[in-house]
Amino acid sequence: MLDKFIDFWSSLRLTVVCLVLGLALVFAGTIAQVDLGLYRAQNEFFRSLFVYWSPQGSGLKIPVFPGGYLVGGVLLINLVSAHIKRFGVKRDKAGIWLVHFGLILLLIGQLATDVLSKESAMQLFEGETKNYSEDFRGNELVIIDQSNPDYDQVYAVPEHTLERKRELTDSRLPFTLKVKKRWANASLVQPGTKAPEQAVHSTATAGLLKDVLVLPTPSVTDMDQRNTPTAVIELSKEGKSVGSFLVSSYTTTDQPFTVDGKQYNIAMRFTRHYYPFSLTLLKATHEKYKGTEIPKNFASRVKVKNTERNEERETVIYMNNPLRYAGSTFYQYQMSAGEMAANANAAASSTFQVVRNPGWLTPYLSTVIISVGLILQFALHLFGFLKRRSV
Repeated sequence: MLDKFIDFWSSLRLTVVCLVLGLALVFAGTIAQVDLGLYRAQNEFFRSLFVYWSPQGSGLKIPVFPGGYLVGGVLLINLVSAHIKRFGVKRDKAGIWLVHFGLILLLIGQLATDVLSKESAMQLFEGETKNYSEDFRGNELVIIDQSNPDYDQVYAVPEHTLERKRELTDSRLPFTLKVKKRWANASLVQPGTKAPEQAVHSTATAGLLKDVLVLPTPSVTDMDQRNTPTAVIELSKEGKSVGSFLVSSYTTTDQPFTVDGKQYNIAMRFTRHYYPFSLTLLKATHEKYKGTEIPKNFASRVKVKNTERNEERETVIYMNNPLRYAGSTFYQYQMSAGEMAANANAAASSTFQVVRNPGWLTPYLSTVIISVGLILQFALHLFGFLKRRSV
């Protein structure tokens, strides 16, 4: 029984099946990007155990094809099993062992990168300081407790939770949140302005946005655009409504309210990633080639301040020269210096792409191991050949 189990996982047929499924998955995922967009297609086809199909008008999710994680995981087990069974621990196979170990490390490293890495953006105006970056795609509903004079306590609810649950509770909050209405993508129309026919009243009863109209818009899939989810959230305590608030990542407005004498704010915003240090933009520089509008160089002088390490220093971030600090890398991403803006008096700003990838070293390490393995295996065969010729 054990032999059959090992034979199954180490079989060449399983290898071929995984490779064929992988090719089909790549083809289907690439085609799906037209309708779903890059990020959603990646999540549904490659960052999943199964590809699901949902019948129209139903919340059911039916698995119809193996996802990237499942195909990659089975292929990894197949690779390890086949290697152990066929090659064994022999001196003349040392190079092959290193090559296969490098490939396994490459697969594991890619999985770690896919699961653990985060990409976000930090926009700073000259003189501004931030200790957080904002997600390119993700949004969150936040309740901010401002009762403590020394700090704000933030309770964040990811956007995907709002999609699944209609009612949210937290033992640390004295009220319950209920999702009354939700739009995956919408813009806001100020009262008193000419609104399109599609604009609707939100039914909000409290907050700064209660009179604002909601203009539902189709969800976008283009990489250069993002959806701005909007919702009406009702707060209630002991069955009594505190008020219904219109929240949207279309605006940065925080809406205050009071419960049990405590001051709170509610808002929908881009998901934030906080850091134990802060960045201050001191100077944003945009250089052009003389006599042209062609950009020559983008550069940002920033101050890094880390109170935990008692560290404060200045550095310059420019193209191909990122700032690497505390496990995160800050790349020069966009810039809006005074000379670039339509208004010459506009404040200069700089946007950094922030990448946190704990597995960034594995591709380099696996490449070195594979190279050493190939050289070693070639050398072993070469020495064996020369030894046989000398006899």
